[in-house]
Amino acid sequence: MKSQTIRRWSAIHTWTSLICTLFLLMLALTGLPLIFHHQIDHLLGNAPQFKAMPADAPRLNLDQLIKAAEAHRPGEAMQYFAWEEDEPNGVMAIMAATPGTEPNSSHTFMLDARTGEALEMPSANGGFMMVMLRLHVDMYAGLPGKLLLAFMGLMFVLAIVSGIVLYAPFMRRLPFATVRPEKSTRIRWLDLHNLIGAVTLSWALVVGLTGVINACADLLITSWRNDSLAAMIAPYRDAPPLTQRAQAADLLKLAETAAPGMQADFIAFPGTLLSSEHHYAVFMKGASQLTSHLLTPVLIDASNLKLTAVVERPWYMDALGLSQPLHFGDYGGLPMQILWAALDVLTILVLGSGLYLWWVRRRVKA
Repeated sequence: MKSQTIRRWSAIHTWTSLICTLFLLMLALTGLPLIFHHQIDHLLGNAPQFKAMPADAPRLNLDQLIKAAEAHRPGEAMQYFAWEEDEPNGVMAIMAATPGTEPNSSHTFMLDARTGEALEMPSANGGFMMVMLRLHVDMYAGLPGKLLLAFMGLMFVLAIVSGIVLYAPFMRRLPFATVRPEKSTRIRWLDLHNLIGAVTLSWALVVGLTGVINACADLLITSWRNDSLAAMIAPYRDAPPLTQRAQAADLLKLAETAAPGMQADFIAFPGTLLSSEHHYAVFMKGASQLTSHLLTPVLIDASNLKLTAVVERPWYMDALGLSQPLHFGDYGGLPMQILWAALDVLTILVLGSGLYLWWVRRRVKA
């Protein structure tokens, strides 16, 4: 009975690994430069270059920044404004032909918060880093590509669990980290495969599970829109279309009053995926390393700048907010990025050695 159980787990490990290995190799290779995307942008000269100005230089208000963005891309609609901690003088702007245009067809650039000057961000609109991101996120296939990668992530998690089950009896026969140099090449690679797999076990599970959550982001956001957001904007269901927005100079102050102790992470303009046809959605973040990734949307009526609601944040949106930075090692600065990259390379070795072992075993059987 015991040998039959091991054979079943061995079959599960073999086939789940084979199904997902090529996709995971692609994800591991494309994920490696994405871990260091900020550093690569600076190295390639793609990062916006801000003018040197006094530290106390006054900043434009939100309404002035909106006008500067619209002057840079006339005829296009504002979709999002975002702030980044490593660009204190910049505001990221995203615009497109219509507010509801899908993200891959939008245009991203940076505004100097002191002057309103528009600074292009080549890597956000094309080039090497964008190719790596699209391959890693959806393989240029949109939602079907994301769901396929989510399925491959689940296969990866099942392959890890089955590998643990198979490695347990192996550990009882040999001390941990044993590599038998006197054995055949196949046995040495099997020992290395098991050793590196054990070393990367926890990381691989974290990256695999967060990858599945990230791949389902579109479905989670749609669920949030149909649940929490829909309940908040129900009184506007029969309202006439928004024809003119109120001046937004005080928008951030209103959001900070509604969510005390928090600061704005990004603004979704009316008509976008993360707002409604009649509202600004100001997504507020906490001050700690953890709460800075847990965003609370504040809905403000775009016609008169009156607070509509502070939208409930369901558990699955919290999971998504925590998964995105954890997946790419964005929590601990450069040391964590280096650790993530090293574990990524080791995972590539595990995947490659697994393919080699399967191929050699197949030839031996033949």
